[in-house]
Amino acid sequence: MKRISETTDIPVGISACVMGEQVRFNGGHSQSKICQVQLAKHFQFEPFCPEVAAGFGIPRPTMRLTGNPDDPDLIFSRPPADGSNEPEADLSKQLMDACQPMLERCQRLDGFILKKDSPSCGMERVKIYQPSGHPHEQRGSGLFARALMQRFPNLPIEEDGRLNDAQLRENFVMRVFAHHNFRTEVTDQPSFHKLLQFHSSYKYLLMAHNQTAYRELGKMLAVAHNEPLDALLKTYHEQFMSAISTPASRGSHCNVMQHIMGYLKQSVDSSARQDILNVFEQYRVGEVNLITPMTLLSHYINQNGSEYIRAQRYLEPYPAHLGLRNQV
Repeated sequence: MKRISETTDIPVGISACVMGEQVRFNGGHSQSKICQVQLAKHFQFEPFCPEVAAGFGIPRPTMRLTGNPDDPDLIFSRPPADGSNEPEADLSKQLMDACQPMLERCQRLDGFILKKDSPSCGMERVKIYQPSGHPHEQRGSGLFARALMQRFPNLPIEEDGRLNDAQLRENFVMRVFAHHNFRTEVTDQPSFHKLLQFHSSYKYLLMAHNQTAYRELGKMLAVAHNEPLDALLKTYHEQFMSAISTPASRGSHCNVMQHIMGYLKQSVDSSARQDILNVFEQYRVGEVNLITPMTLLSHYINQNGSEYIRAQRYLEPYPAHLGLRNQV
């Protein structure tokens, strides 16, 4: 198993404007310092702008989605100029044809960061207009974003704006590393044994995010050794990525840390164990962030833990120097 600190250059797609490329409709950009400064240390970003790929030019008139929010066939269009009665031109096919090469490349990506509110890249809350020109109350996804999410439902996807939320950022990065580890450790040279190793290393992280999935995946693998491997890997990956898609609560983290404490019963005296449990409680009630109890617990696990517990990726799901647990 590769140590997490050695994992670099994870391929992640990103809206080109978020990387600072001047490709927005007005010739500007929406550069994210989080992506360029923090995440670029381990992510090899692959920028993409659907609208530029479709040949709409820089700068270009604003684009919008028109139609019924419940209808899958929305129109990607350039609104008529002020005072013009000409109908909106449907540019949906031109846009989606230009997106196909990127969608093919996404098979080897481990995540994607999209530009919020964009009619092509917005993940959610994108305005959809009525033929009258007034927006519907209900909102939706940009055309490229929707195609990406439908084709790769297990791929970690997030919007640039939501990455400003420390909890969502931590969860996204964790999922990207988990997706990368599954792809490189299991699916690249698949075997039932490698799947068991992967599951074993993620047991406590699964428990923190979804106890039901933790139990169900364990039961599934316990009786799956004779199942067709391709189908098993597909089912496991879907359920695993779904299980970790929601950030873990403070209470769930405390529950997992207490379980891990069980491996220290024989090697750490009761007074020290009580001190550790007191720090867990400080975290649970919000007095300290996750890095505080995790640093203390990891210290004792590294000194006294078994090889099995030291291999748990819950202890270091991504490089510690990213500082993500300092803020959650």
